Amino acid sequence: MGHSSSVELSSDRLLRNKTGVRGGLKKLRIGGRKAERARLQKLGVLRTPVMDCYKIAVISLKGGVGKTTTTTALGAMLATERQDRVVAIDANPDAGTLSRRVRRETNATIRDLVADIPNLPNYMAVRRYTSQSPSGLEVLANDVDPALSTAFNDEDYRQVVACLGQHYPIILTDSGTGLLHSAMAGVLDLADQLIVVATPSVDGAASASTTLDWLNAHGYADLVQRSITVVSEARKASKIIKLNDVVAHFRARCRGVVVVPFDEHLSAGAEVDLDRMKAQTREAYFNLATLVAADFHRTQPEPVGWPALPHSGYNSASVFSAPVWG
Repeated sequence: MGHSSSVELSSDRLLRNKTGVRGGLKKLRIGGRKAERARLQKLGVLRTPVMDCYKIAVISLKGGVGKTTTTTALGAMLATERQDRVVAIDANPDAGTLSRRVRRETNATIRDLVADIPNLPNYMAVRRYTSQSPSGLEVLANDVDPALSTAFNDEDYRQVVACLGQHYPIILTDSGTGLLHSAMAGVLDLADQLIVVATPSVDGAASASTTLDWLNAHGYADLVQRSITVVSEARKASKIIKLNDVVAHFRARCRGVVVVPFDEHLSAGAEVDLDRMKAQTREAYFNLATLVAADFHRTQPEPVGWPALPHSGYNSASVFSAPVWG
């Protein structure tokens, strides 16, 4: 599959011996002039202009791993730091929960928007169908009735993206947990960036790796190569897991890896507020947004008669992490 250098994802490989477990966290060093210069450089990358529409798909085979939280927190960070229009779509066919991560301003759903697309000439018309968080992130909700949300298909999704793409420079899609539902074909075909969410556990990491295997086998090898893995501690990670080996496995397969630490605010499954996150969690999502933004230049039309800008250097294989178990 082209990933022979990956670390094996087995219990024997990833679980520490119960004797001699080393506890404690490596301190996250924040502060100082060097750190501030690095942050300003990342901020410059994060604010790279997007002249077209950049589409981000967030996926996972397992539920409960932090996929919807990742979508919301990443979208909120992009909207906050860029001061630009960012929208997240709930494309989960199993009554997705994305709309619970923001305060609802409307009961309209994605199916309502699909039905009214011919009558949406401008941004303000579209805005009636979304709910906006204090960060500026807008969310297009799905139906909470699984019978209705399942009916949302590939054609519907493509129409929605074509409509939103005229008004939003960045679109995130919170997909379902399966890879075979109808809308997923459009999600993958249209994605500029794929984010695979894993957990720091044997089954969670193996499930994410299986997702990459399936995508490689079904014509999405380029998307996998450009993908980012988020190792999300949706629940407190076991101290016997070798987190560094989980990171190493996905670093060998993807463009970058970001580790998001456990956060009580996010674990509540309620509205996401960047200001209520721990500093380490917010920093992790800032790094994720930077890593995503490093790919913006690849999809943008070349400006005619303008000199090429120097490359930021941030789209090489990267690992951004909060403190990792030693």
